[in-house]
Amino acid sequence: MGLLLLGGCAAETKLRPTPEAGILQDGKSSAITEKEGVRLTADGSAWRGSPSNLENRITPVYIRLENQGSRPLRIRYPDFALVGQESRFRYSALPPLSLRGTVSSRDQEAPARYSPAMSSRGRLWVGGGYGYRPWGGWGPGWYGGPWGSPFYSPYYYSPPYYEPQLPTEDMLNNALPEGTLEPGGTQEGFLYFQGVARREDAVTLQVKLVDAQTGEPFGALGIPFQVSTN
Repeated sequence: MGLLLLGGCAAETKLRPTPEAGILQDGKSSAITEKEGVRLTADGSAWRGSPSNLENRITPVYIRLENQGSRPLRIRYPDFALVGQESRFRYSALPPLSLRGTVSSRDQEAPARYSPAMSSRGRLWVGGGYGYRPWGGWGPGWYGGPWGSPFYSPYYYSPPYYEPQLPTEDMLNNALPEGTLEPGGTQEGFLYFQGVARREDAVTLQVKLVDAQTGEPFGALGIPFQVSTN
């Protein structure tokens, strides 16, 4: 079944650790928990990449894992989930490439837009669109001129805004890699979940701890978050 991530009224989702989350840090935006020698740090409001409004479309969570135990830790997306506090619905982490082709409601061609653009010195610059060229006629280019000059144009052309499709390069480059985390190792990156805004008031990030050699589960970690929307 395809995952629908469209919606013109999508809300920006921020996850904030609850007071019961354990050790809080970084202005209480991230929390730390530890079990069986594995330390988990999670931050639900750390995304700063492209697109800047990713929280409107999905829920990114920054993860840092430190393996201070004696077992190699398996890192697989199905071992991570956000679980609704009341609904008990399990939102599994999504492989970044599974989001390929996902667009938002703004990924529609906008009509050409014309706007005044005068600087504080009374000079208007026209860039990247159409206006009066110094050699005469209307055409593309960078040009400008004072009011009343033959180079002055009262309007400029602003190209349509296109929101990038997912996953972006930033999402791929910053995703938590799957693999094996050996004892003494550290791995970090973002996990991407279906948007939980307007579905949940609170969720718990759950991580299943699995021995990478035997496939045997040996524990679980959890950090509770409040879901806030803007």
